[in-house]
Amino acid sequence: MEIFFQLETYIALFTLTIIEIILGIDNIIFISIITNKVNKEDRQKARVIGLLLALVLRIIMLFGLTWFIGLTKPIFLDFSIKDLILFFGGVFLIFKSALEISHKINVNFDEKIIIEKSVSFGSVIWQIVAVDFVFSVDSILTAIGLTEILLLMIVAVVISILFMIFYSSKISDIIDRYPSLEILALCFLILIGFTLILEAAHYEIPKGFIYFALFFTLGVELLNIRFRRVSLKRIKIKK
Repeated sequence: MEIFFQLETYIALFTLTIIEIILGIDNIIFISIITNKVNKEDRQKARVIGLLLALVLRIIMLFGLTWFIGLTKPIFLDFSIKDLILFFGGVFLIFKSALEISHKINVNFDEKIIIEKSVSFGSVIWQIVAVDFVFSVDSILTAIGLTEILLLMIVAVVISILFMIFYSSKISDIIDRYPSLEILALCFLILIGFTLILEAAHYEIPKGFIYFALFFTLGVELLNIRFRRVSLKRIKIKK
């Protein structure tokens, strides 16, 4: 119990929580997009149920640390179960994001309504849990590397999931209001999918470059939104 009276314990908890939140950014973007496919009154419910199920899955994985570490052991050549999870997760993200972009570009308004209504509540929950499982691989390995205290890992995971529950709704509302941001987010998920495949092939790409690219393009798009808004005001004034 003396660990709870040590400053190092709280520094480790703070560091681990921040890392878990940063690694969860990709997950937040995916959840925000996929939950926009269900009716508005069901979106928050889908986010909460999906993320709570993902939380239970992560805690089970943390309790099975010995099993989880075994996922990193090679089973064929230099490839492990972790590599296979990352590979298929990357393929799924690329396929899903490309399909969503295709729908946005190629269907008309009436077809879009039919497509969005055809997405079931259960399939959205399943996709949230599946994608969170893929993204949780790195976060749990990071947790294991930072601390050996299981309780700290669980607390950090719980905080990060609560953070995702709160902010996924905010991001979802923004994406719903500005469709161009959804295209940007989907392109970013394609990029993440490629990085997961490269990581499965043991080619490491610093996450800092990826997040810099995200925030830079996001800044450019926000300037474009601001520019379009000002241009519309000027046109209205001239009329």
